[in-house]
Parts: sequence; structure tokens; C-alpha cells
Amino acid sequence: MNGMAKLIRRCIAVLSFSTLLLLALNMLLLMAVSARLNANAGPWTTAEETARALRQEGGRFVLSKAQAAQLLEEDAWAVLIDSQTLEVLWHTKHLPKEVPLSYTAGQIAALTRGYIGEYPAFTAESDAGLVVLGYPKERYWKHMYPSWDYRLIQHAPYLFLIAAGINLAAVFLISIVANARLLKSVHPIAEGIEALPSGDPVRVKEQGILSSLAVKINETSSMMQAQRLELIKKETARANWISGVSHDIRTPLSMVMGYAGQLAENAALPEADRKKAEIICAQSIRMKNLVGDLNLASKLEYNMQPLSQEPVSLAALARQSAADFINAGLEEPYSVALEILPGASECRIRGDKALLVRAVRNLLENARAHNPAGCGIKITVSRNGDRLRLAVEDDGVGISDEKLEKLRHTPHYMMQDTGTGEPRHGLGLLIVQQIAAAHGGEIVFGRGKMGGFLVEMVFGVQEDQNKRMNEDESL
Repeated sequence: MNGMAKLIRRCIAVLSFSTLLLLALNMLLLMAVSARLNANAGPWTTAEETARALRQEGGRFVLSKAQAAQLLEEDAWAVLIDSQTLEVLWHTKHLPKEVPLSYTAGQIAALTRGYIGEYPAFTAESDAGLVVLGYPKERYWKHMYPSWDYRLIQHAPYLFLIAAGINLAAVFLISIVANARLLKSVHPIAEGIEALPSGDPVRVKEQGILSSLAVKINETSSMMQAQRLELIKKETARANWISGVSHDIRTPLSMVMGYAGQLAENAALPEADRKKAEIICAQSIRMKNLVGDLNLASKLEYNMQPLSQEPVSLAALARQSAADFINAGLEEPYSVALEILPGASECRIRGDKALLVRAVRNLLENARAHNPAGCGIKITVSRNGDRLRLAVEDDGVGISDEKLEKLRHTPHYMMQDTGTGEPRHGLGLLIVQQIAAAHGGEIVFGRGKMGGFLVEMVFGVQEDQNKRMNEDESL
């Protein structure tokens, strides 16, 4: 609806600007045409110039050559009427036959106001009498009886503004009435377009001026629904396949692990064979964990993993994770350090403790897997304002810019297995991202101060929620 109101405001603004611009252009055009035609002032001025250029020489009147040439150029004629006898004392050579050579007082009054016959006449005084200048019949139009009420002239500016306001209001009203049908058609179109991103089915009535656009919106909605259903089918099939594989592989994998364990503990076998059995057992455990990770990632992606909500201390969780990682038989080249910064111990978040422990364990395993020659691993828990951070970094080989960019911007990033035994940033980090997202947090990848790879889980903390959690624990 905001888009609809914006469209209406834009139409009104464009209409207002166009109306004012056209008025201004018309005024300028009128002024230019009036100046070019030299209306009103031109013939009266010529009549006065003719009166001044007419002089008496040797008992006869003579017009200067320059003025005579101007009258000839304008196809005008002139007469000089005696003020006493009202007879014509002088006239130009090309005087029309219809022009009288003697006048009455009434005729003089009439010609000064407008015409001699049908010829527009313009007058000027001279010492010898009245000079009358005439033009061709259709050269000028004269308003013969001009008279204006003084009050009209006095209030003309106000009347102009009122008239302009009424005209503008009329233009707007006409525009709105004329475009009412268009606006009626635009309204459902705008609603349909705004509803498309929601993913719900959209159906716009295919009628009115914009019916063709309504058809396209309906087709787009149908296409989006079809794609959505197809995507749901594909994702459901993938989730079912993952769940089926996880279930079906469990029994044969357990058998492989059992037999491999027996062979590894059989003293009758050569040492080399027992080592091979141990490798089979270790890789089987790794495969089991990978299948479990794949199943968990699928459940988290489709919100099928139930979350138990309880107050969780990230500081305590970090201590437990570090201890479990060390007690699980950490090799000599690796070491784990823990740092809880001031203010972080008292913080709690509400979440699933088992999943959060799984996330930290994945980060520790990721650091060990990517540094086969050994490294130092550090877990840091800190608080910055209303943000609680749990960071795991190492001082190992680090990560290239290309891989770091992929981790930051590719949601389902898994490195290609080149067969060289190169460790992969893959499913483990994806699960960490999903667990953080399920708890309203986020993941930050980068390089730590120790020079290696850094992963931070960031969660929001609210003071009042924290206090309630602490009070609940103290009861």
C-alpha cells in the first residue's frame, strides 16, 4: 500500500509540475509573439513620427523622404485634416478612394476611436491639424469601446490567483476522475507484487487496463509455487535418503568395527596385520561419525532436530569441552589452552547444551585435523556489550585467502577431495554454523592472533534474561 500511495503522489507531483511549466512556457511564448508583432505601440508611434516629419514648404505640405519610405514599406497611407474646416489639407499619393476628403465632427470622433470605413486608423496631433494614419483593412484589429471597472483593475491580482487556484483544482479533479479506472487497476496489481516475496499463492483479477500485467503476475506466482513444490520434493527426497543411509549403514559398519577390533587385539597376528586392523577400526569410527554428522546436519537444516532450552554457561561448556578433548587421548604435538575473560563467567545463554558441546568439539577436531604436525589450540570466552563470544584458534598452518573466502560466502562449502589426504573444512564447520544459527547466533571465520585459523561463535546476551537465569539457578 505504501507503493500505491507513492505512485499517486508521484502522479500528482508530475501533473502539478507539468501544469506550472506549461503556464510559464505559454506566458513566455505570448510575450515573444507580442513583441515580435509589435502590437499597439507600433502604429501609434508611426502616426506621431509622421506628424513630426510633415512640414510646410512654400504654401504646401511635404513629408520627409525617410518617413514616406517607411509608410510605403508598411503599405500605410496618411491624411492631414484642418482643425478648423475639417478638410483634408494633404494626403499621400496612394490614398484609397473610399477615404473622404472632408469630415464632420462626428466622423472625426469616430475615426479617432477606430476606423475610417474599414481601414484601421491611428491619429496624432500636429501644428497644422490632425494627422490620420491608415493601414490595410486586415492589418490591425482595434477595440473601439474600451472601458473597465476600476475595482476590477484594483483586485485583478487577487482575482488572478483565485482563478488560477480554481483552474488547478479543476485540472486535478479531472485528472483523478479520468485516471480513477487506472488507479483501480493499479491497486490489486501493487498488492499482488508485494505479496509475491511471501511465497504464498497470488491470484490477481485479470481485468481492467492492466489486465496483461495481472496475467504475468499470476503466471509468475504459479511458476514460483511449482518451483517451490519441486524443491520441497527434492529436499524431502534428500533428507529421506540421508536418513535411510544412516540407518542402513549402522549394522554393517558395527560388524566391520567389531571384527576389526578383534583382529587388532589378536596377539597371534603379525604386528603389521594388527596395525592394518587398527587403521580399519579408526577409519570405521570416522565413517560412523561422518554419517552421524550428515544426519545431524540434515535435521538442523530442516528444523527436525529438537532443541532442549536451558540456561547454558559458555565458560563452563568451554572448560568441559577442553577437558574431554584432552582426556580422549590427545597426542603429544597438540596442546589446549583455555582463557575466560572477565565478565564472561557470569553470562548465560538459553540453548541445547549437547549441541553446543558438539559444536565446540567439532572446532577442536577441525584444528587437529588441519594440523597433522601438531599445533597449539586456544579456547577463549569473552563478552563485549550484549555479545558473548566463544573463539577457537590455533597456531598451525592457517588457511588460504581462497578457502577463507569460500567459507565466509558459500553456505554448503565442502572442499573437493583430491585424494592427497588434505584435510577438509567441510561438514564439521557446516554443523557448527547450523548449531549457532539454531541458537540465534552467528559464525565468524578468520585468522587469529596466533597466526592460524580462527572460528568464533557469537551469541546475543540480554541482561534481564541473564539475571533471571542466575536467580533460577540459585533457587
